[in-house]
Amino acid sequence: MPLPAGVYRADHVGSFLRPKEILAAREKLDTKDISLEELRKLEDKHIAEVARKQIESGLQSITDGEFRRAWFHIDFLQHIQGIERQGTLASTNVTSHGQTPPRVVVIDKLGHPKPIQVDDYKFVEAQVAGAAPKDGRKITTKVCIPSPTMLHFRGSRESISQEAYPNMDLFFEDIVKVYQQEIADLYEAGCRFVQLDDTNLAYLCDAGMRTEAAKRHGEDPQKLTKQYAALINAAISKRPADMKIGIHLCRGNFRSQWFAEGGYEPVAETLFKELDVDVYFLEYDDERSGDFAPLRFLPEGKIVVLGVMSSKKAELDDKDAMIKRLNEAAKFCPQGLDQLCLSHQCGFSSTMEGNDLTEEQQWAKVKLEVEIAKQVWGEDLSV
Repeated sequence: MPLPAGVYRADHVGSFLRPKEILAAREKLDTKDISLEELRKLEDKHIAEVARKQIESGLQSITDGEFRRAWFHIDFLQHIQGIERQGTLASTNVTSHGQTPPRVVVIDKLGHPKPIQVDDYKFVEAQVAGAAPKDGRKITTKVCIPSPTMLHFRGSRESISQEAYPNMDLFFEDIVKVYQQEIADLYEAGCRFVQLDDTNLAYLCDAGMRTEAAKRHGEDPQKLTKQYAALINAAISKRPADMKIGIHLCRGNFRSQWFAEGGYEPVAETLFKELDVDVYFLEYDDERSGDFAPLRFLPEGKIVVLGVMSSKKAELDDKDAMIKRLNEAAKFCPQGLDQLCLSHQCGFSSTMEGNDLTEEQQWAKVKLEVEIAKQVWGEDLSV
């Protein structure tokens, strides 16, 4: 079966380890020793380099490595009108580094006065155009943005202005409008593949987090799962037919640490049968993600990018073990291996701090992934 445009047998979630020069510059930004314009110029230089490295390593879905972000979600959400950063969240799993994510609150009606990712997309697209591989491989610029659920799950009703939204239905309607407008702007700019990063549907696989979510939102977790599927569907409902949408589920990825555990069974039927996306990027690198049985709900014609490789560990994954895992998963898919692709379970740097490995180890892992994919599916990773 053909893959959706922009999806490849060797794929990836999007983020890469930040160069030391960018990390140092961000520290200077905090102390006002560098301007935003100077930081962006520096980011431009390194994004051009990481785009080239992705292509050289054999990847065909190209991102900016999320080099312009400190957090995979906050740096997008804070540009939505009506959103403000206030303090940090109380985490259900305190990191070994003692850090908790920033808290975003809704202080006014949500709005989308201007595009958020369009300029960033255009810059990467220009780099891709200038670094086209000599072997004629298809190359796609991918834009990664946080799922619309990220504005709801982690906060409580107190984090959403009662004055702006006395009725929560109106809040969800405005989230939908913001995402529809952003997706339309990206399409007009030329983007044809958007990935939604969603930790929340994966967190709803964790028994403890399901209980906490029920208390926080006053909703049955199953109802919340369906509500989130409906929210995402509405947000992407106006996309043109030639724009493809992926969703990535992850149980946390901060400096090689995870935050949730539990197989996909609690959300699988809704995830696969109700969510109107083209491809699923699923974390599956260890026992925390459960077995492959939930893939039995995968409809014919849809694709799972199976994250059986690990971006959390410095050592290379075992090639034979990865191929074995792919074949085990294929047994549950109605169209077998044709419905699967390969990736690491998450990016290498969901926050600017990055996972515990070196850049050299990161690229070695990417090259191994491409090698495995070619052994399983053949030289052309676009089919």
